[in-house]
Amino acid sequence: MDLKTLCELNGASGDEGAVRRAILDAARPLCDSVRIDRMGNVIAFQKGRKGDRRLLFSAHMDEIGFIILDATEDGLLQFRPVGDIDSRQAVSKYVLVGEKRIPGVIGALAIHLQSDEQYGHVLDYDGLYIDIGAKNRDDALADCPKGSYAYFDSGYEEFGDGFAVSKALDSRTGCCTMLRMMEKQYDADVTYAFTAQKQVGMRGSSGAAFDAQADDAIVLDCAPAADIRGVDKALKACEAGMGIAVSFMDRASIANAGLYKELMDLAQALGIPHQARRDTAGLSDAASYQRTKGGMRTCVLSVPCRYMHGPSSVIKLSDVQAQYALADAFADARKPLHK
Repeated sequence: MDLKTLCELNGASGDEGAVRRAILDAARPLCDSVRIDRMGNVIAFQKGRKGDRRLLFSAHMDEIGFIILDATEDGLLQFRPVGDIDSRQAVSKYVLVGEKRIPGVIGALAIHLQSDEQYGHVLDYDGLYIDIGAKNRDDALADCPKGSYAYFDSGYEEFGDGFAVSKALDSRTGCCTMLRMMEKQYDADVTYAFTAQKQVGMRGSSGAAFDAQADDAIVLDCAPAADIRGVDKALKACEAGMGIAVSFMDRASIANAGLYKELMDLAQALGIPHQARRDTAGLSDAASYQRTKGGMRTCVLSVPCRYMHGPSSVIKLSDVQAQYALADAFADARKPLHK
C-alpha cells in the first residue's frame, strides 16, 4: 500500500476504523497472524526463519482532527481539536465533517469586524466555527451530530525536488514502512504494532506494550523539521533531505544507549542517510514500550517533517526510504552490535 493511499484515509484518534481496515487487508496475506486488540491497535506477527531474536516495530495510525461539540442557533458547528493543532493553521481551511463527509470551512470573525484587542491576539477555538452552509442548528446537527469527526480536506501530492505534501504524513509514513517490511521474512520473529490514539497521549501503545513479547522496540514516526528560514542551524532539530533522524531522547523516553549506537553505526556502515535528532521536543510511543512490564530497549527512527499537525505537512521521500532502509537493516542484523 502506497503512502498516498494511506495519507488520504481519515483516521483521527478514536476514529481509526478506515485506516485499520486498510492495514488489516494489506497485512493478512503477509503475516502469520493479524488481530485487533481492545484498544483498536492492529497487531501483526511474522514468524522468523530462525526465531533467534524478538523484535517489535511500531507506528501510530491516528492523525490529528476535530470533533463536533454542538452548533449555534444559526447552524455553525462548534468544535475542538483532537490532538495538538495550532488554531492559526485551522482558520479558513476546507474540512470534511461526519460520516457523510459534509464539506465545510473553518471560519472566524472577519478581520474587518475585529476589535483592536481581538486583532492583536491569536484566535483560539472558542472564536472558530465550521460553516457547512446549514440554515439552523437542527439542520447542522442532523448532518453532523455531536461527536462527529472533521478532517482537513487536503490530498497527497508530490512536488519539487522529491518532496510530498499531505495531511497525516506524520502518522502514516511509519505505517507505510512497516507494510513494506512485511513483504520480507527475517530471521527474527517480528511483531508489527499499528497503534491507536497516540495523538491524545500514547494510549494505544500502552496496551500494545503490555502484551508485547519482544526484546527491542523500534518506533517509526516523524519529527518536526526546523530547517526553515530564520532558524539558527544549531537549533534545527532535523532537516528534510538529510536522512532518517535517530532520536536519543524525547519528552517521555530516553533511547537505550547501546541500541542508539547500534542504529547509528549500522546506518554509517551501510551508507544509509541519517542524522541525530537534535532536540527533545514531542512525545513518541517509545515511552510505552520502555516503561511497561519489564521494559524493552527502545529507539525512534523519525522522518523529518515540516509543518506538522496541519493540513499540509511536507516530507522528502528519500527520508522515508532511509527510514525503511535502516529498519530493514536492523531487522536483518544477525546479533546486536552493542549491549
